[in-house]
Amino acid sequence: MMRRKRLLSLALGLPLAAAATSAIADVRPLLQEGKQTLHQRVLTTPGCRLSDQAGAGGGEPQPPFSRFYVYQRSAQGGEEWLEVGPDSYGNISGWLPASCTVDWKMQLTLAFTNPANRDRLMFFDDRDGLMTIFDDFEPSGQVAPLRARLRRDGEAPGIVAQEPEYFVDLHEQFYLLPILEGEEIMTEAGFRTRLLRVASVSEAEEEPQDAADDVSAQLREFNAGVVFVIDSTVSMGPYIERTREAVERIYQRIEQERLTERVRFGLVSFRDSVEHAPGTEYVTRLYADPSEVEDGNDFMTQVADLREAQASTVGWEEDAYAGVMQAVDEVEWSNFGARYIVLITDASAVEGSGERSSTGLDADQVRLEAARHGIAVYTLHLKTPAGEQRGDHAVAEGQYSNLSTFAGTGTSLYYPVNTGDVALFGQRVDALASAITDQVHAAYLGEEAIGSALHAEEEPQDDPGQQRLQSDLELIGHAMRLAYLGQATSSQAPPVFEAWISDRDLIAQHVPTTEVRVLLTKGQLSDLSDVVSEILDAANAGLISPTDMFDRLRSVAAAMGADPNQLQQREGQRLGELGLMSEYLEDLPYQSEVLNLDEQTWLSWDGLQQERFIRRLATKLRHYRRYNEDVDRWVALAEAADPREDVYPVPLEMMP
Repeated sequence: MMRRKRLLSLALGLPLAAAATSAIADVRPLLQEGKQTLHQRVLTTPGCRLSDQAGAGGGEPQPPFSRFYVYQRSAQGGEEWLEVGPDSYGNISGWLPASCTVDWKMQLTLAFTNPANRDRLMFFDDRDGLMTIFDDFEPSGQVAPLRARLRRDGEAPGIVAQEPEYFVDLHEQFYLLPILEGEEIMTEAGFRTRLLRVASVSEAEEEPQDAADDVSAQLREFNAGVVFVIDSTVSMGPYIERTREAVERIYQRIEQERLTERVRFGLVSFRDSVEHAPGTEYVTRLYADPSEVEDGNDFMTQVADLREAQASTVGWEEDAYAGVMQAVDEVEWSNFGARYIVLITDASAVEGSGERSSTGLDADQVRLEAARHGIAVYTLHLKTPAGEQRGDHAVAEGQYSNLSTFAGTGTSLYYPVNTGDVALFGQRVDALASAITDQVHAAYLGEEAIGSALHAEEEPQDDPGQQRLQSDLELIGHAMRLAYLGQATSSQAPPVFEAWISDRDLIAQHVPTTEVRVLLTKGQLSDLSDVVSEILDAANAGLISPTDMFDRLRSVAAAMGADPNQLQQREGQRLGELGLMSEYLEDLPYQSEVLNLDEQTWLSWDGLQQERFIRRLATKLRHYRRYNEDVDRWVALAEAADPREDVYPVPLEMMP
């Protein structure tokens, strides 16, 4: 545990050396050029020392990636020095040579995606080396020799480092991979790709770690938790019973193979709003927690009372997101290496903006919450005749295809069961449970046994859906093992300071290599929530009188002190030009639906399009409130910094 804390402090860039500080209430850092609210920030490089005076020698060494605000710049002996502090509230730490720092204009960091379905990311020493590859219609001709050299020699021309073999999970061990600059290009193969200059540093191992080197030993501890989240409304009786039967059979096998401690099952039942239909008894109920289930008999005892509801719900759609979120929030997923939720339903989900939603979340937000825990969400969608009559199938497929996209690989784990065939459904449940058990058993035997074990007893499949299920299971299982080994071996970001990378695989250019996180302070998140609330209020008013929306927002912007020149009415004025959104949003590398919305576009939308815009914004606002309350994920980027400078790693797609 002590080692984990020490590594974490380095990954965060915490200045461990004590430094004299003073707080002066009216002192603020320097502003970035052309900005009115964004302060100058720097990151330290290896060997940087903090001194009491500008130009003084010696000083206390600072860990790489210490984040400092710049309060003054001074030239001493032909060298520029920076007076710095850990926050923007007047705490001064001392002076740093500018030569050992790099500017950090945008508080953005990257998170690696799981490398299960792509090659390891390579870090290039210059932009041109990377650009040459993307200018080639057949980049494999250049990439293959580089990878061969890396495998053979551990180095290759123009490559300063490569991504760790195992997955480094930002949620399990926060690390900084800051973006220093970036640009979007179109590759010769026709993909939009970002070239990013990044910084990275990690601490070398002090001594060899035998356990980290012994992959087979690590895999013998690999285990799995599987939670079925099952719709238990009136129409679901046969599927509930078939799920119970599948789990009972697989537990018998688990016990025969002595894997009881390695594979655990749980179950959550969901229905719909009790307020709107009291006869449904409950919205969600946790029948079996996999962390607490002892064996198959115990599981069957705990779920014995599960049966379909005796009263109908108000509508055909049910509160499926509530069921998934109970499994996400209430199960201790850190107990398991492989983490699976299997959603079983014959109906679409109540949208987060609906009055019957108990979570206020949509598929996007639920997917992100599952991803934070490394959970793969499988959906078995029963396309029954009753759902077809109600025109529900297309809605449900859209929702659950989104919800079940596994962040680690971008794979959609949505599987329809046509006509709601109970026998076909049973085959899918059996295949899921059996394959997960096979993966755990094979991992216990050794990594090289995994592939052969998964296919040893397979019979040829005539059903394309079953073939895809098996293929996806193998890929997701591989991703789960990489994530588990990354955590077990304390896998770290590569030890390189500045380099160029691509956010897409060099060959499979549709596959992302990284995801962007925006590091928002508490104040910035609060400001963002306030502005989004104002836009929502104005948009709702605009549903009644469309021309009122932008007039109202101009009044809000004026009240918030926006530049009057920005508020002059002109055709095509975008929301981002009103001065409502803070400057930290302006330079983010993404296309903002909200910032780019102009009055002409708003007026051209019909009522349904406007309502969809409002719903998307409302669900994001609810998620901001969830972030604010999530005390465990706020991160301090500097020792002795004011707590208001703590940051939250917000996924880029959750920005407005």
